[in-house]
Amino acid sequence: MHGQQKTAPVRAVSDGTRLQESADGQAPDGHVVPDASSQPSRLTRPVTLLFAVASGLAVANAYFAQPLLDVMAQELGLSRTIAGLIVGATQLGYGLGLILLVPLGDLIDRRSLIVGQSLLSALALISVGFSSTAAMLLGSMAALGLLAVVTQTLVAYAASLARPAERGQVVGVVTSGIVLGILLARTAAGLLTDLSGWRTVYLVSAALTLVIAGLLYKALPRQERLPKTISYPRLIGSLITLFVEEPVLRIRAVIAMLIFANITTLLTPLILPLSAPPFSLSHTEVGLFGLAGAAGALGAARAGRWADQGLGQRITGMALGLMLLAWLPISWLGHSILWLILGVVIIDFGLQATHVTNQGMIYRVRPEAQSRLTAAYMVFYSIGSALGSSFSTIVYAHAGWNGVCLLGAGISALTIAFWAATLRATPAMATGRSIAAE
Repeated sequence: MHGQQKTAPVRAVSDGTRLQESADGQAPDGHVVPDASSQPSRLTRPVTLLFAVASGLAVANAYFAQPLLDVMAQELGLSRTIAGLIVGATQLGYGLGLILLVPLGDLIDRRSLIVGQSLLSALALISVGFSSTAAMLLGSMAALGLLAVVTQTLVAYAASLARPAERGQVVGVVTSGIVLGILLARTAAGLLTDLSGWRTVYLVSAALTLVIAGLLYKALPRQERLPKTISYPRLIGSLITLFVEEPVLRIRAVIAMLIFANITTLLTPLILPLSAPPFSLSHTEVGLFGLAGAAGALGAARAGRWADQGLGQRITGMALGLMLLAWLPISWLGHSILWLILGVVIIDFGLQATHVTNQGMIYRVRPEAQSRLTAAYMVFYSIGSALGSSFSTIVYAHAGWNGVCLLGAGISALTIAFWAATLRATPAMATGRSIAAE
């Protein structure tokens, strides 16, 4: 209007302050407001697939060691205790990365962050491949886990580039890449180790990571930002503020903790009955068996599209119900391994459908804090995975496979009860239909 100055809208940020956005959609602290409905999508299908491949490879780097512990320990002369610390060092690094590195996506250019972490990951992979002592191996694995959280930065960046009406679908595609990376990691590691030794696994992955880093550098748009005023300590501290202020984050983080405790309750002790008579499967065969979950992972990509259509709560209820139902055929492992395969497909579909829906919901509430939302959410994923792994092995030692199945079914029932109890507490903006950009 003539004679009037346009007032910039005010947006709350996750550290409790409120910042005025400039006319170009940026906040004074340098945050880009990525989700204006007038913005065209910067995500083509090839770029979305590149996000998925890059995420899958990054997370696979953190999982290669699991089927290789015995050969790594034998070659380096490691005790069982030290060999067990290999996975622990990777998980510790990953947990620290979620808190210390993923939030940086809300502070600096995500393209530079992703490419930089990918290059450092290649160096860590090379260091693992040439490790000659236990100290060098453990340090390299911890660094590899720390840098593997680039996967979560990729998810947050893909969500910020997508149009609101397509965000759930995009998150679903990228998440499917992550799941396939986890599933294929064991298979690829076993095959490459059989061909030319465990070091080849990490050196080949280093080469692939460098290729992916180059593709990401060319394909990803650079985020232009104004000078930043928020400090790094304040950025990390805002993770707690986010959790306090956003009920959808609290609710969906707890659901994530429970569903990932559920899946690791299945996967952690699975090697024990499958490697024993009457199955007597090798490590490579068990790794191939894990690919049964790929069907569920690919199908779950559809869940993101349903969440965009406002069906998130309905999808959550159905998916959690499937996770509970899956424990019935899983418990029939003693009758036929085919029942277990069916159960794995069902439980993995339910897991990924819920996980994708969770992420689609939390990304709606604070567009300027998507990296921090991802970090806070994934911390609960890590907690759940650790709890499921720990308790399932204890239960298997005392009550066998039937005990594990009862534990898993109990976690499923608890998750359904929690979801039902929090239906009214979930904000409508997180569950409604996304409006397509004009």
